[in-house]
Amino acid sequence: MNGAAKKLEGRIQRAEARVGVLGLGYVGLPLCVEFASAGLTVTGYDVSRAKVEGVNAGRSHIRDVPTERLAALVADGKLTASSDFGSLGECDALIICVPTPLSKTKDPDLSMVVDAAQAIAARLREGQLIVLESTTYPGTTEELILPKLSATGLEVGKGFFLAFSPERVDPGNERFQTRNTPKIIGGVTPACTRVATALYERAVDTVIPVSSTRAAEMVKLLENTFRSVNIGLVNEVALMCRRLGVDVWEVIDAAATKPFGFMRFYPGPGLGGHCIPIDPLYLSWKLKTLDYRARFIELAGEVNSAMPEHVCELVGDALNARERSVKGSRVLILGVTYKRDIDDVRESPALDILRILEKRGAIVEYSDPYVPALELSGRTLRSVEVGEGVARADVIVIVADHASFPYPAIVKSGKAVVDTRNATRGLSSPDLIRL
Repeated sequence: MNGAAKKLEGRIQRAEARVGVLGLGYVGLPLCVEFASAGLTVTGYDVSRAKVEGVNAGRSHIRDVPTERLAALVADGKLTASSDFGSLGECDALIICVPTPLSKTKDPDLSMVVDAAQAIAARLREGQLIVLESTTYPGTTEELILPKLSATGLEVGKGFFLAFSPERVDPGNERFQTRNTPKIIGGVTPACTRVATALYERAVDTVIPVSSTRAAEMVKLLENTFRSVNIGLVNEVALMCRRLGVDVWEVIDAAATKPFGFMRFYPGPGLGGHCIPIDPLYLSWKLKTLDYRARFIELAGEVNSAMPEHVCELVGDALNARERSVKGSRVLILGVTYKRDIDDVRESPALDILRILEKRGAIVEYSDPYVPALELSGRTLRSVEVGEGVARADVIVIVADHASFPYPAIVKSGKAVVDTRNATRGLSSPDLIRL
């Protein structure tokens, strides 16, 4: 290993290294906390002044990061936040954790990654480690970031080090967080992999090196494509079971008793969150540039994206049974986050359900203890109390099965109920429709 690599690895092992994390969202802030807890000095960078001021005041804006833990690290001087990217050159390691959404045409939007890479390149100095964590298509690290950094005249693997390490964040997961979730590392050169591994071993229990950045990038896409395809399969099974008059939840539970060859997945109102609805499309897009069609991905995407429409059809069925039309009826959406007991509405199927029902003339309200206000079609909706919403509603739709909702009381309310999450398991009513 060359001198620059040995020097940086030594600083990491002696806890002298300064780490900069670009992006203080669901990935970046927990990572900042883990590195700071491991004894390294950390600066979190973000363009959001509110996030920066909040972190510097010791306030967490991420539910998975307790304010008490953050405040202690800030008070100890181990963690600060900044919007001044001019200080990037002071960091020994820089980790990019910025969003990578899709454009309106479903193409990868890497503008924030490009901006981060350019900001780093403008201040790159010898001996720095750069790691991309943002999910993207295979080849991004070497095709997009490497040329910008190499243009400074420094050589990768000798003058600077570049790697990809896919984020594996599951908001609301009480068992697995950043520290105990195994970390994949793929460097542009063996020296890059070794230095990046040394860094993450300070903050993560298990680090798994792979042969290249492309392999590491593909790992993340495989993980979420696997989930997307299997959710698409079980969503289609749910549609089949409804036509066959079979309870899909019973079928899944029975199939899961097989001790081999079966993994339990559940149907739902559609995909949500930043990863599962988006990541497979990154892979599909990349393969199109290589004249290959990712048929499984595309088919699963079609099935999953059609689920909000199916839920709205069930709402129509529930109202028809009461000789009412969707137009003019009052609909209460229970839970607008993409999964239970979190505050994340990114790509939530509830948003599509709300839009479809409003377009059909329904009067729609929502209740969610984690989302007091919601921007929808240029206006602001505000969460209502469950009891008040149930009293006004003609039909109630359970979209996110938060633990705090009183499901027995909701089923006994006498209102029509559409349950997309099997939250009413064990309860029965002639007015209850399960997905």
